[in-house]
Amino acid sequence: MAKCGKMARIYEESQSTHVKILTTVLENFPGGPDTFLIAAKFCYGVKIELTPRNTILVYCATDYLEMTEEYGEGNLLSKAESFFYKSILRNWKDCILALQSSEPVMQTAERLQIISRCLNALSVMVCTDPSLFGWPMMMYGSLQSPGGSILWNGINTGARIRSSESDWWFDDISYLSIVLFERLIKTMESRGIRPENLVGAIMYYARKYLPGLGRWHSGQSSIPRTVASFSLKPVALDQKVVLESIEKLLPQKKGKSFCRFLLGLLRVALILGVDQMCKDSLEWRIGLQLELATLDSLLIPTYSDDDTLYNTDCVQRIVHHFMSAESRIESFSPTSLDMETSPSSGPIRKVAKLMDNYIAEVASDVNLKPSKIRSLAEAIPGSARSLHDGLYRALDIYFKEHSWLPEKEKEELCNIIDFQKLSIDACAHASQNERLPLRIVLQVLFFEQMHLRTALAGCLHVLDAESAPAAPATAPVDMAGQIVQRDGWVTVVRENQVLKVDMERMRSRVGELEEEFSKIKQEMKKVSKSHSSLSSPRLVARKIGCKLLPRPSDAQQETQEITEPTPRASSRGQDGTTEIVFISVMENGSIFTFELGIDDEPGKSSAFPFGMAIFIQAKTESKSAYK
Repeated sequence: MAKCGKMARIYEESQSTHVKILTTVLENFPGGPDTFLIAAKFCYGVKIELTPRNTILVYCATDYLEMTEEYGEGNLLSKAESFFYKSILRNWKDCILALQSSEPVMQTAERLQIISRCLNALSVMVCTDPSLFGWPMMMYGSLQSPGGSILWNGINTGARIRSSESDWWFDDISYLSIVLFERLIKTMESRGIRPENLVGAIMYYARKYLPGLGRWHSGQSSIPRTVASFSLKPVALDQKVVLESIEKLLPQKKGKSFCRFLLGLLRVALILGVDQMCKDSLEWRIGLQLELATLDSLLIPTYSDDDTLYNTDCVQRIVHHFMSAESRIESFSPTSLDMETSPSSGPIRKVAKLMDNYIAEVASDVNLKPSKIRSLAEAIPGSARSLHDGLYRALDIYFKEHSWLPEKEKEELCNIIDFQKLSIDACAHASQNERLPLRIVLQVLFFEQMHLRTALAGCLHVLDAESAPAAPATAPVDMAGQIVQRDGWVTVVRENQVLKVDMERMRSRVGELEEEFSKIKQEMKKVSKSHSSLSSPRLVARKIGCKLLPRPSDAQQETQEITEPTPRASSRGQDGTTEIVFISVMENGSIFTFELGIDDEPGKSSAFPFGMAIFIQAKTESKSAYK
């Protein structure tokens, strides 16, 4: 009664009843019997120790008992308050421990503004160098003194360790209850801490208490540096409460990792059966950044009694949110690697490609109705797809797994494809696809012919534009040029022109060679007439030993005698051009073969720029040497 105002007042009130033994009940006493024992020991002069784990409890209990300076100098309330301000609020570890131990006295601590002061102190220390908090970073171990300075051979150097990482505090605050964690994040947000850092802490907390998120969010987890010295224990939390609270804390930002995290939260929300408002909010958040989603994270299984494998209704609602969004949300800071974003060029085209791949993936489900395929495909307008190859591939997979579909339903599904936007390869595949209805195949063939006609017409326009003098270009020519350029016809046409020029020059050169051969024939006739002993045509052929070979590879065959009096001077290929001529002359028992032809290797002769050259080579079948 000498130290506690509340006990003294109770005693004074009991004197009017003249009761010898006073019995009283302290209702709603903060901290329970253990904290009351600490206060009682202090009143009877027993030495007590204030620690980060009991300071807030003692603070609240002494306030309840009114242990103020009025009932004794240096009373317990002033001691607890002094320890709280001088030790707890200046040390990161002690502040975390004090907050974790404040759960039993939350209402009294709120009234005394103890919780708000701890949260403000933590928010300030997050923005400060952690080596200034008076606790050693675990990553340096024994190289650091208890005061935070670096040690060298056991000597305090006085140097401080500065941390360049921004996630050192993620693990520490994850040991707080969801209520305190939520208040701490809001306090940090009001202090101006970067949103990507706050989201990193939220994702770390969610992965810790929602184990299902581990496989859907890839990223490096924060290194626990202070758990060994804290000796903290994870709190027991309701996962539904955790998920619903975390969803309210998330900012309206977008990023690749953040979008994957949201899709993981949606999966867990469907499993846990959270309220519909939370699920709708997650779907809306995902829809605002759907262009950053990946196919594997979008394949959400069905956790209800539905027969289908994947929750296509949920994905369809997400696409609807994406299409109905009037304005896009901002991205996280580009300096944050964990929140990396993709270029903002053509988000709707990316979503269209993503949905084509999604439909192709879910099309193998035998229980998926044709109406669902149509609704998924039509969720994105046709103008968002430059090519409809993805839709065609998805329908082909669906028809393969649903071979029992009637022709009418197949035709209705094929109507979602714009066959004018199919590539040449897709048209070629569709024209031979037996799973497509016959009317659709005929339609594909028609548009394939239209593609070819358009491409050829554009090719002719380009050729005319190149051959004609410079003139102002018109819109049809430009359009044709674009079609030709797209199909790669310009290169083919130019190569054909070069080949034509080369063939014309080769023909003219072959004509010159034929004239030279005719002159050689005339000279040979004159020589044969000058020798009377060789007047017989057969003897002339044997003496000269002429032979005609159609190909150079046939030159190695055995020579044959020609019985005609005047052998042909050349042999022609299939295209009517002289390729090579062999003339064999027998003299003194040896056969000399002269080859006259065209060299097909470019660069042999500088006189012919296109690789044509005349060569004469002498061979002998005798073993004797010759010049």
